[in-house]
Amino acid sequence: MAQKVQVLLVDDIDGGDAAETVTFSLDGVDYEIDLSEEHAGALREAMATWVGHARKVSGRSSGASRRSAPRERAQGRSSSTPSGPSRDTGAVRTWAKENGYTVSDRGRISADVLQAYDDAHQEG
Repeated sequence: MAQKVQVLLVDDIDGGDAAETVTFSLDGVDYEIDLSEEHAGALREAMATWVGHARKVSGRSSGASRRSAPRERAQGRSSSTPSGPSRDTGAVRTWAKENGYTVSDRGRISADVLQAYDDAHQEG
């Protein structure tokens, strides 16, 4: 006996016909939602500002290791490195510019600049 299985996508917002399943992630949690073309466009438009300023993450495997705990960032402009202390990146950038290093106003600060900053600010 043959069987025919049909999968009908239903828009999770209004219960109408959905055109696609949209996947996204936030705070280490993956989500998917079935949406009509109109609602999918609205979701993409709503996220466009943040996506436009974000870094694309690739090469990571999906699974429990990624979802184990959301990464949290303090309100201030500090960052932490695996091998170094927490630093005020604003202070690092200011110090670097005052000491002849080239640093951008956004993004990562090179390891050389961070090392020079740490060396200049060691206690003892």
